[in-house]
Amino acid sequence: MNKNTLLVTGGAGFIGSALIRQLITETDFTVINIDKLTYAGNLESLTAIDASPNYHFEHADICDAEAMARIFSQYQPSAIMHLAAESHVDRSIDGPADFVQTNVVGTYVLLESARKYWKTLSADDADNFRFHHISTDEVYGTLGETGLFTETTPYQPNSPYSATKAGSDHLVRAWHHTYGLPVLMTNCSNNYGPYQFPEKLIPVVINNALAGKPLPIYGKGENIRDWLYVDDHARALRLVLAEGKLCESYNIGGFNEHTNLDVVQLICEILDELLPESPHRPHKNLIEFVTDRPGHDARYAIDASKIESELGWKPQETFATGLRKTVQWYLDNRQWCENVMDGSYQQQRLGLGESK
Repeated sequence: MNKNTLLVTGGAGFIGSALIRQLITETDFTVINIDKLTYAGNLESLTAIDASPNYHFEHADICDAEAMARIFSQYQPSAIMHLAAESHVDRSIDGPADFVQTNVVGTYVLLESARKYWKTLSADDADNFRFHHISTDEVYGTLGETGLFTETTPYQPNSPYSATKAGSDHLVRAWHHTYGLPVLMTNCSNNYGPYQFPEKLIPVVINNALAGKPLPIYGKGENIRDWLYVDDHARALRLVLAEGKLCESYNIGGFNEHTNLDVVQLICEILDELLPESPHRPHKNLIEFVTDRPGHDARYAIDASKIESELGWKPQETFATGLRKTVQWYLDNRQWCENVMDGSYQQQRLGLGESK
């Protein structure tokens, strides 16, 4: 086993690329990025580190058992951080099959590949190996006006996406209790920040506002989410891998609850300030309320006190500082946005229940 070698699945995605950039620039880990390069996977998010001798890319599908076995055997990792997933709720409503295949079947294939590799290790190496599964707060369902999701909140997923992530969580836990595989689990709130694929709320609003297009808000914009800056999340993941207790679950949240309408209005205010010559000011005039998506959860909010009290983590960014950094990044990197909009997604409305 190579004690400083990590496998990271989904490393060309939004959260995965943020994690890899940190690992390569701030640690001595060798990182093997495993990514299928679906529409949301983009190697341009890793150009800052892709020449590093500690970074290697494997273009592979986590559902491919033969490829996963080869990668484990070739690189002999000390841990795997599993982020690869289909992750957009609206897409899961229109086409749930891909979510079942990647999120459930893919996680099963990885668990089996990791278990077979783990069984070949020496006793000490086997004790130190970790399978770190990264998941979402959406597995818990929805909250009322009060309360927070804790690590013991019962699962009640309400979308095809969250159901498949809940399924993968249960598989990881079962592979520990049944086979003894050393696992760690984390569930995070809504991430935002640089390099996010422009189908999620914040980049959609920024890009539409720059083009003078309508800013779509589901329903009345009253749905509440807890927002977590992606670099804060990456730091938390690294800490859990290094110091988390075996088979424990840790909720990672930003302590930033905001309605969707609040988020959009804040973005508009920042754009008004940063783009005083924009012909679209005030940008809030572009807001357009659209039909809500089916089964839209009302509120998510994470209690992140466990990771704070046990591991000493808390976010470095407030929502105000993180959102300003995010808007500025998109203003400074318009070419990146154009490059990822390669025709597979043109910010059209998804999630209307028109199944593929």
